[in-house]
Parts: sequence; structure tokens; C-alpha cells
Amino acid sequence: MHLNKDQKVDLKAAIIAGTAAGIFSGFVKLGWENVLPPRTPARDAVNPPQTLMEQAGLPKSITRGTYTYSDHQMPWASFLMHFGFSTSFAIIYEVLAQYQPFIRKGSGAIFGLAIWVAFHIGIMPMMKTVPSPKDQPTEEHISEALGHIAWMWTNDIVGRELYRRLTAQK
Repeated sequence: MHLNKDQKVDLKAAIIAGTAAGIFSGFVKLGWENVLPPRTPARDAVNPPQTLMEQAGLPKSITRGTYTYSDHQMPWASFLMHFGFSTSFAIIYEVLAQYQPFIRKGSGAIFGLAIWVAFHIGIMPMMKTVPSPKDQPTEEHISEALGHIAWMWTNDIVGRELYRRLTAQK
């Protein structure tokens, strides 16, 4: 990564902006999945974050742990994975965008699709965390692809604006 002489990056501001964007976009992605659920109820009984944690050796008492809110059992460990993934990639995106602005092409949509392909079509099927792409329903591909676009678009908007505000008048 090369900076030109006039370009100064505030790494702390990029990390703060990426963190906030990742948390916010994590809620957007959860909401998206309520409208267009990516998995059937049977496949979601043990969701991919739970499966991944179990593959890593964490006990089911943790991976399937829940808390109760409004009489709903909410999977806290899955949420930790969900928001950890969202925030990590939002930080990476925001920091990279400060050094290589081309990463923002498509306002995050291209980056989001690349993450979807890498993880849902490549890495997770290879690890047997999710079925092979050909064995995943079309609805899953549609929900996940569009959800990743909405997720990274949110990261782009929120991260870009927060970084601008954090670095204004410095």
C-alpha cells in the first residue's frame, strides 16, 4: 500500500469508524435475515456459527447457549460470532479504503459479494461448515448474496461518514 505525499491516514479514526460500522451493519444483516431467511428451519437448528465453533472444539453448552428476551431463546454465542465477523471485516474494509480507495467501488457491494463468495461458496463448504454450494438452496444464495451487499453497503456509508467526522478539522 502506498500513500501519496499529501495523503495522511488517521488509523485510529479508521478503526473506530470500522468498529461502529461493523456493529451497526451487523444489526442490518440480522434484520435482513428475518425478512429473507437464508436457511430452512431444519438447517438453522444448528446454524453455521454454531457449527464452526463446534468444529473448533467448543462444547455445545457454549455454542448452543441462549438467553431469553421477550420469551424468545436468543443464541448469544452465534451473535458473538456474527458481530465479531461483521466488525472485523468492517475494520479491514475501512482501513484498506483509506490506503486504497478503489476498494470502495460499488459502495461496498463488490467487497460484500467477494466476502460472500469467499466464505459461503469457498471456505465454509470446504471446511464442511455448510453444504457444498450446489447442495445449498437457491433461496440461501439469494439471501446471502443480497444480504452481504446490504451489509457492506451499510459499512461503507457508516464507516465513511464516521471517519469523515472523526478527521474533520484536524
